[in-house]
Amino acid sequence: MNKFFIKKLSIISFIFIPIIFLWHPNWLGFLGVQPYWPLFWLLPWSMINGSINGLIFGLFLGLILDSITLDSNFTQIPGLIFCGFLFGRIKLHNDILVEHFRYGLICSFGSFLCGTFHFLQILLINYSDSNSLMFIPGVKNILAEVFLTGFFAPFICSQLLRMFKFSRRKPQK
Repeated sequence: MNKFFIKKLSIISFIFIPIIFLWHPNWLGFLGVQPYWPLFWLLPWSMINGSINGLIFGLFLGLILDSITLDSNFTQIPGLIFCGFLFGRIKLHNDILVEHFRYGLICSFGSFLCGTFHFLQILLINYSDSNSLMFIPGVKNILAEVFLTGFFAPFICSQLLRMFKFSRRKPQK
């Protein structure tokens, strides 16, 4: 039974993404914005499993998160697919200190991409009936999300990467 949980640890942790996304803990927020939680799981998983698997699981994450959100006009799928593909192109290194800062920078960039894709959808749909000053809070939200995602990524991604590597190891006899 224990071997089953160790072997399926990445899929079990995948289930927690919608839970955290819906839980939306206020004490981790900044200016009313949360970090972009799906990227914390997608980065280490894509780095280990490659671009195509990152693209596929980015699609699955987008479908799941779009199905549980109340606003059905905008989708998270394009940003997560693009980030999953890009994250899969990144190779692992041995330098621990560089890796931790790198996780923060990569997740910040991914959060910026996903936030920008989402913002462009809002901009295109609501462009004709709005003033350009109304979109300034959207830019503030993207920047706050980028900061928080980059701040928490070294802590969360390094632990998830270690966990995913441990679950992929062959059992010793």
